[in-house]
Amino acid sequence: MTTRLLVLAQKEIEDILAGSPAAVVDAVRTAYRLHHREQTAVPHSTFLRFPGDTVNRIIGLPAYVGRPVHAAGMKWIASFPGNIADGLPRASAAIILNSLETGRPTALLEGSLISAHRTAASAALAAQLLGEAEPTGISLIGCGVINQAVLRYVRHLLPSVTQVLLHDVDPARAEAFASGLPGGLTVRPTTDLDAALAGNRLVSFATNASTPHTGLDACRPGTVVLHVSLRDLRPEALLAARNVVDDPDHVDRERTSVHLASQQAGNRDFIHATIGALLDGEPLPAGTGQVTVFSPFGLGALDIAVAEMVRRAAENSGAGQSVPW
Repeated sequence: MTTRLLVLAQKEIEDILAGSPAAVVDAVRTAYRLHHREQTAVPHSTFLRFPGDTVNRIIGLPAYVGRPVHAAGMKWIASFPGNIADGLPRASAAIILNSLETGRPTALLEGSLISAHRTAASAALAAQLLGEAEPTGISLIGCGVINQAVLRYVRHLLPSVTQVLLHDVDPARAEAFASGLPGGLTVRPTTDLDAALAGNRLVSFATNASTPHTGLDACRPGTVVLHVSLRDLRPEALLAARNVVDDPDHVDRERTSVHLASQQAGNRDFIHATIGALLDGEPLPAGTGQVTVFSPFGLGALDIAVAEMVRRAAENSGAGQSVPW
């Protein structure tokens, strides 16, 4: 029996995602809730590193997401930061989906856009859950593709955000980032990281940092920090904060800031909640004047949920190329 494989290129996926922010958010929300209910299978991601190379890596994230998504597959994503200097994206990825009846591959999707959108949607959900009901501004630490997507999804869920403070170790990148933003925003770059942390009570870290480089003392009380890049914050900052994660076992590894904090503390008592539990209605422990940090390791379940949403949309619209397999 000949089976067929649906192949979706980046432009086709971009067209689907660009018109579907609500569907992406719904897919991510559903995946988090199912993960909290133990209706997912998410093995630890696998890191492929290279001898003598401490910078580049390729990561494999397999996952199954239960009904109503009912999909399984794997994301294979490469991170090569040196690409940026050559005018190439840092990350590139492929996602493969498998039949749950035969195990055979059913779809091959360009994955970097799906990865960026699911990351941004998860951060925006956390901002909506953990922060002010109508924040007016956001500080973006790191001016790349991920924070561009974070801003888009934050504004989708929190349209009151109109003021954007930018910080990047390369001021030229911040300026270029600012020039590419849509109208209707008040945008200001700053070379002072503490000024960016203090500038708004919503902060998003999406950098290439491999080791901690800052605390959160400059943040105002009540600030929500979306620690998307996971390795920017000193462990002491996390131990003094209220912490929300996507999965304690996943995020407490690979020398993330959470991993370093748990090693320093000797326990995980500083982790107060998971986002899946909060989305499922469990209350967030109270904290007076604390900074709240959301540290999402990035579960493969999110990639599979969004990829399945894209696959279904492509089949409905006739997008992609179906090839014999």
